Amino acid sequence: MSGTAGDIPEYDAGGIPEYAERVLGVAELIPPGRVMTYGDVAEWLAGEEPPGEPASGERPAGAGGGRRVGGPRQVGRVMALYGGAVPWWRVVRADGQLLPGSELRALAHYREEGTPLREASRSAEGHVPRLDMRRARWDGGGVED
Repeated sequence: MSGTAGDIPEYDAGGIPEYAERVLGVAELIPPGRVMTYGDVAEWLAGEEPPGEPASGERPAGAGGGRRVGGPRQVGRVMALYGGAVPWWRVVRADGQLLPGSELRALAHYREEGTPLREASRSAEGHVPRLDMRRARWDGGGVED
């Protein structure tokens, strides 16, 4: 990879990038019926202690002090490339719009898990609901580091 803003950091052959593993690990922590935005995941990872450093105690989700590796676009790229093995539908756009091309698959998961939705207006293309971000968004509370 060339190191441009949209790239995922380099990795050894035969594995996935360490940053991608961290993103996928956060996706696996999100409880059924809840979601985090791409930006929420990036903030969460920015608040992690760098590897090899002693833990500084409990931290709220997304608390500062860690290293900044990627932002929302990098999280989205990781999910697009590697997210199939984790609950990908729980990492979403901040506006609550369902992932284009995967709306029906995601919607089935949301309905099965009881994720809060806002019904689409009749004028909305395809009448696909959006996520109710106020109620569905998860802040990472209740997770042990």
